Amino acid sequence: MKLLLDQGLPLSAAGLLKSVGIDTVHVSEIGLSTAEDTEIIQIAREAGRIIITLDADFHTLLAIDEANSPSVIRIRIERLRAQALTDLLRKVINECADELNQGVAVTVEPTRIRIRRLPLVPEL
Repeated sequence: MKLLLDQGLPLSAAGLLKSVGIDTVHVSEIGLSTAEDTEIIQIAREAGRIIITLDADFHTLLAIDEANSPSVIRIRIERLRAQALTDLLRKVINECADELNQGVAVTVEPTRIRIRRLPLVPEL
C-alpha cells in the first residue's frame, strides 16, 4: 500500500507510517505543497498512491472526471495528531485494503467508514 498525504495532515505522520512498513510520502516532501488538487491526483495515479486528505474537493474531482483511480481517503475528524492519524490509517487500510486496491472514495468519520466505488456516479 502506497500513500500520499495531502497538505493539512502532519508531515510527521509520513515518518510514523513508514516506520510501520507503509510506503508514505507527504506532498511537501515531493514539492507539491502548493500544487492544485488535479496535479496531486495525477501524480498519485501515476505513482500508484492512495491520497489521504481532509479536503472534499478530491472526491468531487473524481466524480466530475468519472475517474477509476486513484483511491482517496478523506478524513473528517478534526485535529488529529500524527500518532492518532497513523493509528486511524492503519485501521482503515486493514479494513478496506481490497477496496482501496480497486479504486474507491473513502470517507472516515468519527463513528463510521463510508466506501464508494469509483467511478462515482450520481445516485438516482
